[in-house]
Amino acid sequence: MGRYSREKGKRGERAFCSLCRENGYDVHRTAQYRGNTGDAGDVEGLEGIHVEVKAVERLNIHDAMAQSVHDADAAGRGEIPIVAHKKSRCEWLVTMRAEDWFKLYREWMV
Repeated sequence: MGRYSREKGKRGERAFCSLCRENGYDVHRTAQYRGNTGDAGDVEGLEGIHVEVKAVERLNIHDAMAQSVHDADAAGRGEIPIVAHKKSRCEWLVTMRAEDWFKLYREWMV
């Protein structure tokens, strides 16, 4: 990965952290606190959620989701894997598996 891509990735992670903070969540970039994160998500502070952040114009969502699922499983903390993604000048979107969405929805309905 080139330097420009790494910098764009960092900017995306910071922007998603900012969005989370605007919504009342105390989050930070994982790499900012721990360096090379291995199987940790890109963002820490959303309890029970494994976050993979992608700020790209063309995203293979299936590959990104597979990465989030793999890393969440490898971490072994039972976190729900998500992909937070956006294109330039577009809003943030969050993608997750349907089974996880239904799990969250059931909890919300209680």
